[in-house]
Amino acid sequence: MSNHAQGQRARLAELLTAAGPDSPTLCGGWLTRDLAAHLVMREARPDAAAGIVLPALAGHTERVQARYAALPYEELLRRFREGPPRWSAFALPGADEAANVVEYFVHAEDVRRASGAPAEPLPLDPALGELLWQRLRLTVRMELNRRTPVRLVLSLPDGRNVVAGQKLVGTVRVVGEPGELLLFAFGRGARARVAVSGPQDEVALLRGTVGLPAVSP
Repeated sequence: MSNHAQGQRARLAELLTAAGPDSPTLCGGWLTRDLAAHLVMREARPDAAAGIVLPALAGHTERVQARYAALPYEELLRRFREGPPRWSAFALPGADEAANVVEYFVHAEDVRRASGAPAEPLPLDPALGELLWQRLRLTVRMELNRRTPVRLVLSLPDGRNVVAGQKLVGTVRVVGEPGELLLFAFGRGARARVAVSGPQDEVALLRGTVGLPAVSP
C-alpha cells in the first residue's frame, strides 16, 4: 500500500531545505523556519498543538513554537524528516497517512508558491489525486461553510462535484484539479490554478473573503 504521507513529508522537507530558514510562505506571516517549527511541534508536543484549534490555548502554542523556531534550522528539518516520536499519537499505525497527507501537501505548496504568480501545478500520481479529492470531500464543509459568503460548487475537470456553503442562491463554481481545489478550500485560492464562474457580485464577494486568483486560467 502506498504511503502518500511519507512521500509528501519528503517533498516538503526538500522544499524547506532548498528555501532556507528565512523565506516567505503562504502561512500568514510565517517564514520557513516558523513553518518547520510548527510541523515539529505538532507531532512532538500535543499539549501545545491543541492551541492550533483551541483559541484559549493559542498563547501556549505560540510560546512553544517560538522555542522550536529558535533551534538550528537543520535540527528542525532533521526532526521533521525522522517523523513523530514513538510516543506521539502520529506514530500510531495509520495515523500518519490519515492526518498528514493533506497537511504536508498544502504546506509544501505554501513554500513552493510563496512568491510571484501561482506556480504551475505539479502532475500528481492518480492515486494521490484521488486521495486528495476524497479528503477534500470530507473536509470542505468544515473548512468552507463557516467562511464562504456564497454557495460553492467545487468541481473536478471530469465533472465530479462537492457543494459547500449555506446560501441557496448566487452559486459560484470553482473548477480545478484535486490539489488546486484543496488549496482553495484551505485559504490559498489566490495562488491556486482554478477557473471560477458565477454571478459577478458573488464572485467579487468570494474574492474578498476566501481569495481567488487575480485572473482565472
